[in-house]
Amino acid sequence: MEKEKKQKKNKVFATVLIVIVSVGLIFGVYKYIHGQNHEETDDAQVEANISPIIPKVSGYVTKVLVEDNQTVKAGDTLVVLDDRDLAIKVLQAESALETAKANVSSSGAGYETAQQTALSSSFNAQAAEGNIELARVRLRRAESDFKRYEELLKTNSITRQQYEQAEAERDAAAKQLEVAERQREALLRESSARRSQSTVSQRNISLAQTVVKEREADLAFAKLQLSYAYIISPANGVISRKNIQVGQLVQAGQSLFALVDERDKWVVANFKETQLEKMKAGQKVEISVDAFPDETFTGKIESISPATGAKFSLLPPDNASGNFVKVVQRVPVKIVLEKTVHNNSLRAGMNVMVDVHLN
Repeated sequence: MEKEKKQKKNKVFATVLIVIVSVGLIFGVYKYIHGQNHEETDDAQVEANISPIIPKVSGYVTKVLVEDNQTVKAGDTLVVLDDRDLAIKVLQAESALETAKANVSSSGAGYETAQQTALSSSFNAQAAEGNIELARVRLRRAESDFKRYEELLKTNSITRQQYEQAEAERDAAAKQLEVAERQREALLRESSARRSQSTVSQRNISLAQTVVKEREADLAFAKLQLSYAYIISPANGVISRKNIQVGQLVQAGQSLFALVDERDKWVVANFKETQLEKMKAGQKVEISVDAFPDETFTGKIESISPATGAKFSLLPPDNASGNFVKVVQRVPVKIVLEKTVHNNSLRAGMNVMVDVHLN
């Protein structure tokens, strides 16, 4: 009887052992086959675009229009700063622009006057040339008359008075020619000066127009600075880590809060360098999120980082110094989620398990 019990017990043990070995063998074969066609890692997290909201100008906060975890749209006003000093700068820039435009008008009027004066001087110089020609004709006639009267005086055909009168006519004609030539020289110098003045006036117009452009740029900059008093949402998303209160003085470049883009999410998985041999972009990926154990997401590999994660650390390891200990490095792999299975419940930073289908 005891022998039969012992034999029966041995059979049960053998059966259990066979079942365990069979299950282990099947599991081992499955894991081997799975390992040939899959690569897995739990060193992975959900990522999203997180934009810091930073003011471009300094000022006191007058309004805060959002709260933590509030959904906003692109273009929504988030924070309003005190803009009175910036508005005054806009008024100053507008006044400077009006003054510059007035200077352009004044320079234009001066240029027109200078042109008219230069043209008048040119006409006067031309008229002086005509007067010189008349004076030369008169002088030639007076000299001819004088020579004729001089010959007639030798033969006593004319009186001494007539001779002296011809001499006076000659001298007057010569003096008139001299005066006309001097007048011409003066008019030519005046015409040259007027032309130079016209050129200077034209340059003044160009300079005044340049100043107008500068004042327009100053006004545009002042208006741009004024617009920065209204901090606008750059994209759709959710507000997080709000660190601002009404009345607070904020500085340009200071982080006020973060804007998390809820529409675009992806997974960054850090695979060991020994797992990358068969991995490439486009391969299908199954994703299990710790927060949702009953739901499986799908995606595909978009890209593989050109360097290991350690290379981007603040203090990357330098194997050339100290004792070398070989450590398997991890390479970030970006995995995009399929749009059809995108879940808005996913949050940036959640831990996930990824399974890459190599074939």
